[in-house]
Amino acid sequence: MGLRDTYAYAIQKAKGKFHGGAEEREGKLYWKGTVATEAEKDEIWDAIKTIPTWQNDIVADIKVTGPPAGQAKTYTVKAGDTLSAIAKEHLGSAGAYMKIFELNKDQLTDPDKIKPGQVLRLP
Repeated sequence: MGLRDTYAYAIQKAKGKFHGGAEEREGKLYWKGTVATEAEKDEIWDAIKTIPTWQNDIVADIKVTGPPAGQAKTYTVKAGDTLSAIAKEHLGSAGAYMKIFELNKDQLTDPDKIKPGQVLRLP
């Protein structure tokens, strides 16, 4: 069994978040790539650290491309806006509207009901 098999859980957790690769060579698993947020980076590291020997197995260069923690991006809703349109403009995909909804559940109860003036946090 190779290191990719050993770290299958971490590789699975990284899918859709991690832009790069995990390559096995010289008896180590080399992770090199980017993620959008510190939270995504932490999630991958938490998954890696479920293996007790991770310090001997892993060499990682995972960079965060989004804003630093504490500098979250926000968007102020304008008349006629929809979460889908906001997601398309700011996240690159209209289908990512649920990410915005989930992040703002403290002020939203329905993804189809947003109001001008609301300040939404963006992933």
